[in-house]
Amino acid sequence: MKKKTARKTPAKKVVRRRFKPLRFLLLLITLFFITFIFSGGLMVFSPRTWQGIGDFLPKLEKQLPAIASQDLTENLSSSDRLSRFFFLHRAVEARLDKENYVRLKDMPENLQQAVLAVEDHRFYNHHGVDFESIARASLVNLQYGEIQEGASTITQQLVKNLFLSHEQTFDRKAEELLLALDMEACYSKDEILELYLNTIYYGSNFYGIKAASQGYFDKQPRELNLSESAMLAGLPNAPSLYSPYVDFKMSKKRQIVVLDAMVRQGFINEKTSEDAKIKPLYFAKTL
Repeated sequence: MKKKTARKTPAKKVVRRRFKPLRFLLLLITLFFITFIFSGGLMVFSPRTWQGIGDFLPKLEKQLPAIASQDLTENLSSSDRLSRFFFLHRAVEARLDKENYVRLKDMPENLQQAVLAVEDHRFYNHHGVDFESIARASLVNLQYGEIQEGASTITQQLVKNLFLSHEQTFDRKAEELLLALDMEACYSKDEILELYLNTIYYGSNFYGIKAASQGYFDKQPRELNLSESAMLAGLPNAPSLYSPYVDFKMSKKRQIVVLDAMVRQGFINEKTSEDAKIKPLYFAKTL
């Protein structure tokens, strides 16, 4: 019995010695990753980090946003689409009119609230795609048997207006959803709202809030009052129809819809809304 014990003991020691370096290596790897994570190492995998890499690539040729382009077809290769997705910041910069770009801080709060109330009141609560609104709109449209209510978020409208054609296909809609999620990962909510207001079409050949505020009211965006802001916020829904230079009565009705939406969302009270509805509007051109 003693001899057998003597033979097994050294064997156990050898096994333990062999596994000690492996355990030590695993411990070092574990400590490395813990330190990596707590020191902000995960930022390497952040979409914003990839956007920074894109800034070192050659700048893209300046292009009009898709909404302002006469060419309604989109002829991009798969590699170009992937590049746009991974380096979205670079693609966005190529589509912006920097000379007429207005920062969000230079736009009145009532304009921002009017847009949120009528276009996407859950804007700060979703991540680019609002599945709750999609479900609600689907039920409403099924009830009426036609399109009565849309479900596109401000983020979806932004990527569509910047990059996509007007084709109503599954592939285009899928790309819109992916780009909307990408946009939310790469930009803050305020940055997305700022981009939206600077690229949306307001009718009468006015693209962006600066052109619209000057073209309709001969004012800078920061000078807009509530009544004017509500009218401008209502135009992107159907700019060719609601433009006051096309049909003032329709634009006035749409303004009332926007003001009522602002009351429902708690941005203004009833009295403020009623005062704005009757406030005279002075346009840059004679109607």
